Amino acid sequence: MNERIVMVGAGYWSQFQVEGWRDAGAPLAALCNRHLQAAEALAQRYGVPRCHSDVAQMLDAEQPTLVDVCLPPVAQESAVRAAIERGIPTICQKPFGIDLMQAEAMTALAEAAGVPLVIHENFRFAPWFREMRRCIDAGFFGRIHSVAFRLRPGDGQGPQAYLDRQPYFQQMPEFLVRETAVHFIDTFRFLMGEVRAVTARLRRLNPVIAGEDAGLLIFEHDDDRCALFDGNRLNSHPAANPRRTMGEMWLEGERGVMRLDGEARLWWQPHQGTEAQHAYDDGARRGAFGGASTALQAHVLAHLRHGTALENSARHYLTNLHVQAATYHSHASGRRVPMAGFDPHHP
Repeated sequence: MNERIVMVGAGYWSQFQVEGWRDAGAPLAALCNRHLQAAEALAQRYGVPRCHSDVAQMLDAEQPTLVDVCLPPVAQESAVRAAIERGIPTICQKPFGIDLMQAEAMTALAEAAGVPLVIHENFRFAPWFREMRRCIDAGFFGRIHSVAFRLRPGDGQGPQAYLDRQPYFQQMPEFLVRETAVHFIDTFRFLMGEVRAVTARLRRLNPVIAGEDAGLLIFEHDDDRCALFDGNRLNSHPAANPRRTMGEMWLEGERGVMRLDGEARLWWQPHQGTEAQHAYDDGARRGAFGGASTALQAHVLAHLRHGTALENSARHYLTNLHVQAATYHSHASGRRVPMAGFDPHHP
């Protein structure tokens, strides 16, 4: 299959997805952005041959086989609709949609048209999480007990927080969970199985941020497994680059504990034994989050080429948004929220 991939959007995160397509062996054919100069600057940097300022015009002119919508939620729907109406498989950035209703509407549109729609949720493709999943499947841990992630990227203090990279973060009324913790809702589902109940306590520590920027989230899974997300965007953790892993994690089972540190090293401590480094390929030279974007994009290409099973289809991703809604409802109500019977439209 000869792919012709185009991308809509030229903001901060787009650079990583342009690199991802290049590294996956399918460089972009064209870029589109309503501010043409931004698209041209990105295209010149990465050698993308053509730029457009109108999505429909680009799709008709380029006749792509895949569209990558790398836009913030407020701008996604029209680009996704234009691609789906033309029968073109599409990847959409997260957060997915301005709200759950819009995300569901885009999902239904794609399913009715029989067009693949994938959400660009890349954290589960980070090499450290893939290695943990491999070890789980190999019986490394025995029965899994729990997982805990301590998020400390250290980028959220003071009046200038996020302004140099993603300034809209400051104005999001729902921030930590909708923008960041949703990565870990998805990752916990990948490692632990489906979420059965949520308990949450959220806080706003930086007064210039409209939404919450810290919180404690507890997720209950089958077989009495549990997951803890301890998120705080203001403080950092021991790492040369606190954004490389965004924090530290412990995955515990009956046979021992695997620990992720801020340098993307994995450490294994057998039960009542001595901790030692666990060797694996940490993706050190493969871009942001160990090349997670490249791995996701290569995964989508494999699906289109060979029909392999697809992770994070829009339908699958809606479950993350239901858990996200339950998280906010748990905080607002001060209660544990079981997912069974929870209606995210009428919590």
